[in-house]
Amino acid sequence: DNNNKIVLMVSITKLEEVNVVIPKSARTLVKETLRRKGENYFGDPTLMTAFYRETIKKRKKNVSLSEAVVNIYKTPYSSEKKDAVQLYKARKSTDYNKLDTLALKLQGGPFNALYVDIMKYPEYIFNEVTMEDYDFSFERSTRINDKLIYVVGFKQRPNIYDPLYKGQLFIDAENKILTSAIYSLNITDKELASQMFVRKKPRNAKVYPTDIAYRVDYREKNGKWYYGYSNVLLEFKINWDKKLFNSVYSMSCEMAVTDWEKNISGEVPKVKDRLKSSIILSEAAIGFSDPDFWGEYNIIEPEKSIESAIKKIQRQLKKSNTDGGESIP
Repeated sequence: DNNNKIVLMVSITKLEEVNVVIPKSARTLVKETLRRKGENYFGDPTLMTAFYRETIKKRKKNVSLSEAVVNIYKTPYSSEKKDAVQLYKARKSTDYNKLDTLALKLQGGPFNALYVDIMKYPEYIFNEVTMEDYDFSFERSTRINDKLIYVVGFKQRPNIYDPLYKGQLFIDAENKILTSAIYSLNITDKELASQMFVRKKPRNAKVYPTDIAYRVDYREKNGKWYYGYSNVLLEFKINWDKKLFNSVYSMSCEMAVTDWEKNISGEVPKVKDRLKSSIILSEAAIGFSDPDFWGEYNIIEPEKSIESAIKKIQRQLKKSNTDGGESIP
């Protein structure tokens, strides 16, 4: 409107020569990437500190928010042993009055985000059987941090009717490393999708998901890659008997690794001190509440990014680390 002029300066970037062997097919590339996880990702037991947040909204209104600092005892990527998680500090803010007659709860807590680590838990999306139920294709390639990245799209085959996933895998072309993945559940059958995610509901209500989406990002340190961040979004619609209007809820969770160190001894917490994959964090947070830990930032700010929350408690997180830990900026 003000007739502004924008001047662009010419800039030339010389790219280094890279020898890339083009894979025979997108499926072959994905299989090779999964096969090489033992050599490309952390091979030592690792103790990670992570910040976790989950929110529940009724349409656009916040109903519940829980945050926690957790210790993740990560096993090597070549190991089939599952990671152990220990709750360090937690807090919550819940207003169930906004939920009407329905108390919506998210089961699984940090495990919802942790199991999105495809390279550690490929069986949840690409196991030996389901791998053949997908079509893989090369999409546009891109460059991230001066590295050539193949973008591989995947979706379930037309003759497969069970709800599977569709999305994109970002793979380092030279080293066959998954650097990121963005995908969602293909909700072709609402009833089947509901059985996958709804554990308990009122008799006079039909609950089914309308959107289930995931993202995972990996980081690199000294030539080895590891889980760095993930998020999950779940949206549900609830139709009540004898009610004209339905209810729409969204549940989201995300987790970011803030520090890590090699767990040389391989120690893991006792079973009684570990979180169960069935945990409901909003209920478990009571026993781990510590206003002194959260300090002056004890007021939960639901609209702030997880990065903003991490920066505010960085000093407390550093105090909780043992010597030799690596801090993630």
